[in-house]
Amino acid sequence: MGDSVGLGNASESPSSARAKPLPTREKDYGLRREVLSPFETLAQSVSTIAPASTPAATIPLVCALAGNGTWLAYVLATVAILLVAWCVGRFARYSFSPGSLYNYASMILPPWVSSIVAWSLLLAYVGTAASVIGGFYHYAIVFVQRSGDHRLASVLLALIVTGISVWIACRDVKISARLMLWIEATSVLMILTVVSLVLVRRGFHLDFAQLHLQGMSGSGLRLGLVLALFSFVGFESATTLGTEARDPLKTIPRAVILSSLVSGAFFTLTAYTEVLGFRVAGQDLGTSDAPMHVLAAIGRLPILGSLIDIGVLVSLFAGTLACITAAARVLLLMSHNGLAHGGLRATHPLHETPHRALIITGSAAVIPVAILAARGASGLDVYGWMGSLATYGFIVAYALVSVSLPRYLRDHGASDAAARVIPWLACGTMLLALLGNLYPVPEGPYGKLPYIFVAYLVAGTLWYVFHTRTQAARPD
Repeated sequence: MGDSVGLGNASESPSSARAKPLPTREKDYGLRREVLSPFETLAQSVSTIAPASTPAATIPLVCALAGNGTWLAYVLATVAILLVAWCVGRFARYSFSPGSLYNYASMILPPWVSSIVAWSLLLAYVGTAASVIGGFYHYAIVFVQRSGDHRLASVLLALIVTGISVWIACRDVKISARLMLWIEATSVLMILTVVSLVLVRRGFHLDFAQLHLQGMSGSGLRLGLVLALFSFVGFESATTLGTEARDPLKTIPRAVILSSLVSGAFFTLTAYTEVLGFRVAGQDLGTSDAPMHVLAAIGRLPILGSLIDIGVLVSLFAGTLACITAAARVLLLMSHNGLAHGGLRATHPLHETPHRALIITGSAAVIPVAILAARGASGLDVYGWMGSLATYGFIVAYALVSVSLPRYLRDHGASDAAARVIPWLACGTMLLALLGNLYPVPEGPYGKLPYIFVAYLVAGTLWYVFHTRTQAARPD
């Protein structure tokens, strides 16, 4: 399944020297080989996380639940994600392919279980793309300060941002990676400038109300933690560029760990500063539509508020591009392995990108958003609904990949004490996050999402069974 190298060649440690070599099989997926630099590979994970959008869209939602514990929710979320990132990074040191987590799971888990990882991951990337498309049209309308019924504008904006993203992703993976890198770097730099100005104006005094977690409840922290985890989903998407990254056995693990660590530090610092700034301003962060405007005013540089709004819009565009890029490569490998139509394994003869898979994943992301927008759903509602559905997919994929790591390392003589403990901790945190999504039972549309996710997985599993039996019945 994909490209692999022997563990003994990946490390000079004694345990690795005794490791059995993994089967090596070069497979041409029709993608460009080793064209992305380490920073361009990192850009894929960073852009899927879309860090610039979290201070504007997600942190206020977490604050509405966790209050003064918002920073703690992000610290705990960072720890949980780093546990999973460690597991993904260990896999990525020894194997690479366009299928990322699906490829890792298929090495150890039974085929029908690894197919669940594939379908979960595909839904996760497509759902996240749909989520950020909803966020894009919401903030675009807020930015131009339009009022009244804007259904047509919402649908058009969703179609435009998706169409441009698919076009760029079809043209050249290097162009899309570089574009995503500069977009996110510029947006994050502006946000950090505002954060620094707020802290300077405050005089670097500690906010003891936050440090003492005043008014925070346990249930609020638990629910806030679930939302905080959504800020990180997609951190592993650099693994979908296994064929296209240079020296993938080194650059991809570093990208996975670094994107998680840097994003966690950024989110925690921003969450602390936003709560602090809104207390100074005497406003409620949990109900704010434009939190960075308030912080920019406190920092006495209000022009940055408008610039950050633009940065958030562009960041959401970059997130759409990154998610569609990742989803298409998962679908490409699924096609090679018989889980999707064989025609989706085709790549463009000139650009060497999975153009058919990109069109399918882009369409799958935008169609539900366009339908919901046409029915009058707000962009924030779409952002929340599709993001929650995507979170189910990520949690299932993260948990199954984590539990498969110990056997993978044990079978090849590379197991150690950390490998016997960390994967189970990672799986446990994901199961707790899943429980936090399901209990107490969400109200309204959110209560229907678990049933939609289960029905989707059942359909994918039935397709796998049908395909397997059909293949077995064919004469050799």
